[in-house]
Amino acid sequence: MSPEVIFAFCVFAFVASVTPGPNNLMLLASGMNFGFRASIPHILGVSCGFFALVVSVGLGLGEVFTRYPQAHVVMKWAGAIYLLYLAWRIAISGAPSTEDSAATRGRPVGFVGAVMFQWVNPKAWVMAVGAFATYIPAAPSAALVVAIAALFATINIPCISGWAVFGARLRRWLREPRYARAFNVGMAVLLVASLVPMLMTA
Repeated sequence: MSPEVIFAFCVFAFVASVTPGPNNLMLLASGMNFGFRASIPHILGVSCGFFALVVSVGLGLGEVFTRYPQAHVVMKWAGAIYLLYLAWRIAISGAPSTEDSAATRGRPVGFVGAVMFQWVNPKAWVMAVGAFATYIPAAPSAALVVAIAALFATINIPCISGWAVFGARLRRWLREPRYARAFNVGMAVLLVASLVPMLMTA
């Protein structure tokens, strides 16, 4: 890969990572409801799960969906159902409390849950497949696949962390229950809206 292609890939990775999507909306809500520190396992889970997904796509997992399109449809609908469940959890969250308080309603998404979610996250699949289709040479070596996945994850983690930080900054303004409720319902609606492009192609 030439320096120009690597630079273009980095720009793609940044834009794809920082723009709104299921992960970022969930981290924004998590930062507001639970604080940044409590959202760190969620952030790390997204990054590690996405790294594994990119490696798998680069090593040929995407071909499975080309040969068996039914598997792709099943995965998309599984992701839709899980996103609806997460949207419901966000919608019923109460006002934020202190990070160390046991009174916080519900729990943030954990590391394992965030890792597993990447496999049914439509935006993550688009990012991974788009990267290899556009920037990576055909039949890349395993070493190149891992390097590309590591670079993508390295760019991704500060981008998604910013959403959790922003959510945490909103905590002081949203301690009033009615404002917190409105925020959480709004985040839930946006999360459900993120399903529309995926389901339109189902």
